[in-house]
Amino acid sequence: MKRILMILFMVALPTWCVAEEVVRYQLPDWKAKHVHDASKAETIVKTLTKLGCEVKKAQHSGHIDVRYRCPQWRQLRLDSHAQAHQWEKWLKEFSFVTIHKH
Repeated sequence: MKRILMILFMVALPTWCVAEEVVRYQLPDWKAKHVHDASKAETIVKTLTKLGCEVKKAQHSGHIDVRYRCPQWRQLRLDSHAQAHQWEKWLKEFSFVTIHKH
């Protein structure tokens, strides 16, 4: 849960911050996460939405399906190399293609 909150905090950083690290990301095809915790599912939906992804949520059979895609290339500007690697790892866990530029 702390990791998800950290991710939300990083997404909410002001866009006027000076950023030296850039992580580009794309996910042209729909992917899905099966989540059993409603709060966690909502956090994932909010994070993916803030990242500019298309997101659909459906509940059935005791879990929540979070479906998402991001057909256009997007980018995150981050203040540190460590933050860039954290985001790159998270995006890859969600099947995104990433490019990390310094």
